[in-house]
Amino acid sequence: MNTYRIDKHPILPIPERKTITVFWEGNPLPAHEGETISAALIANGIHVFGYHPRDHSPQGIFCANGQCAQCMVLANERPVKACMTLVQPNMQIKPLNGLPALPVETKPPVTREIPRLHIPVLIIGGGPAGLSAGIELGKQGVETLLIDDKHRLGGKLVLQTHRFFGSTQAVYAGTRGIDIATRLENELSQYPTVKVWLESTALAVFSDYYVGIWKNGTQYVLVRPDILLVATGAREKFLAFPGNTLPGVYGAGAFQTLVNRDLVRPAERLFIVGGGNVGLIAGYHALQAGITVVGLAEAMPEVGGYKVHRDKLARMGVPIYTSHTILSANGNQKVESVTIAQVNEKFQPIPGTEKTFPCDSILIAVGLDPVNEFYIKAKEFGMKAFVAGDAEEIAEASAAIYSGKIAGLSILKEITQSIEPIPEAWFQAAEILKSRPGKNVSEAIPDIPDGVMPIIHCTQEIPCNPCSTLCTKGLIFIPQEDIRSVPVFMGDSHSCSFCLRCVSGCPGLAITVVDYRADPQHPRIAIPYEFNRELLKKGDKVILMSTEGEELGTSNVQNIVSLKDNDRTLVVLVQAPREIAPKVAGIRIQPQEICKVETNYTHTVADETIVCRCERVSAGEIRALIREGYRDINEIKATTRAGMGACGSKTCSPLILRIFREEGIPLNEITLSSKRPLFVEVPLGLFAGTHREETQEESHE
Repeated sequence: MNTYRIDKHPILPIPERKTITVFWEGNPLPAHEGETISAALIANGIHVFGYHPRDHSPQGIFCANGQCAQCMVLANERPVKACMTLVQPNMQIKPLNGLPALPVETKPPVTREIPRLHIPVLIIGGGPAGLSAGIELGKQGVETLLIDDKHRLGGKLVLQTHRFFGSTQAVYAGTRGIDIATRLENELSQYPTVKVWLESTALAVFSDYYVGIWKNGTQYVLVRPDILLVATGAREKFLAFPGNTLPGVYGAGAFQTLVNRDLVRPAERLFIVGGGNVGLIAGYHALQAGITVVGLAEAMPEVGGYKVHRDKLARMGVPIYTSHTILSANGNQKVESVTIAQVNEKFQPIPGTEKTFPCDSILIAVGLDPVNEFYIKAKEFGMKAFVAGDAEEIAEASAAIYSGKIAGLSILKEITQSIEPIPEAWFQAAEILKSRPGKNVSEAIPDIPDGVMPIIHCTQEIPCNPCSTLCTKGLIFIPQEDIRSVPVFMGDSHSCSFCLRCVSGCPGLAITVVDYRADPQHPRIAIPYEFNRELLKKGDKVILMSTEGEELGTSNVQNIVSLKDNDRTLVVLVQAPREIAPKVAGIRIQPQEICKVETNYTHTVADETIVCRCERVSAGEIRALIREGYRDINEIKATTRAGMGACGSKTCSPLILRIFREEGIPLNEITLSSKRPLFVEVPLGLFAGTHREETQEESHE
């Protein structure tokens, strides 16, 4: 069987891991000790984990975050989530096609008293906001408990291999997300008053001010904080389209988890839907992992993410289709192709513009929603509660760091009744870091006769300043009072020393340097490169690309340079005619022919679109009830089971509301569904004080 493991990566280290054997439907498979079942299965080319009992539709990994049940399997006869359960030697794994058979014999469970703890501050979420708040509280010796449902702290930072934007002085701009996570985690560990529970999930906030926590996945604990901080991040929005539940349709977070955490390739040919920063960055991560990106579709006339992220993909050979939407994911057991179409000003598909691309995976990145249920419930019950990071407002991780710092000091003021004000500069920095991309300016292409000149291909106002701190002569200028300004080179052709620090250190890979000194008619060009060095060697012929992804010509690689303290970014030196040299922004990574459109496209019926993944309820079923006069989503739930599944309606609720909007029903006529009290499903015996090892025979809620 082929392996789909990533054995070389330009940024991530490949650890040595012990190989063990597990069994899938009785057949032995190699797995790595310490990885999840889902990673082991996908590494062995297995994407269908089972079949839904209602319509026998194939089921595979969807969220990779434990919040749905699409990846449920039987492991040693116990139903578990493949994305959250680690493999064990000789583990027997098989599909879970419906409810498992009840055991013939059961032992009475051993119960224990539920532990109850009182703590001054409880922080739910160990991402950038939660960590930053914990650090501020730890500095002042405040007794704090921070919980996170993952095996390490950092949140989504641990999936981010790219350098971060923002302020070098304030939020680690120019540092990779994976390294920021480590820095924050190490800083928090210096403060003994802050305790951390990993692999611990908050289940519910109760009216008596207790928070139910599934500690380490084994024990139920009730914690009563004086103050609660919710820093739980965000969940991805999803789209309703035919084929959206096929194995191979991923959210960006699930895809990045598989690639950058689990080091497996879930795709060979990927198509991306959504042109925000999340989709653009995920596309770059896919290319770094050796995955072909056949295209990206964005419904708006322009991508919503940073232009430097968009340009990075375009010049590496990824076609970007703006004013396009997905029509369907096509395939039988798994994604085999995707169909998109151009949209009009009302975002409706234009007949005759359909395009179908062969691919085996589709990444959906169409925005985020705050995970703020705990905060809403806490405020409803009258608890002292704060919120920070994406749970408060969707923004970049750099903004979440400041949001967490501000929340930490706000809690400190509440505890100590301090009148010391929070620094106004913190609020100003937070607002700048939250700001959306600003206006574009024309790219300045200088025409000089000799010397050396850096070319700044960053032409959009975004909060970012590492280039201004990297220049050894201080010649790249960004005003520190507002780092959203476009950088400007303040020198002349004899000022630059060709140190190349700006080339290797720009987070957007948006700076090149042109050297006319040796040959003014065929100058050298220094280009940033963040792919496996083995893929490119001296003398190789490469295609030179402009900022916008236009082919400018070809050249041979003169050299590949690794600068001291370059943080894994290489610099490729090529030579080109002077008329194109300043326009060169990068080199093509993937050949153009792999992105060709199929002659025919696949047509599907919109009413067949699955809205409720857990219970396999279609848009047509819900639309029919709305047309019959249903206005209460609870009644729709009782009739169809939509929203009754394991994910607790986290995915289908906004899609059902969308159908109401499409049918012209105003929101004030709709009764929203009642929220389930538990955040995720857990063994029922947990609430009686049983431990995992004592509940092997118990069924799940």
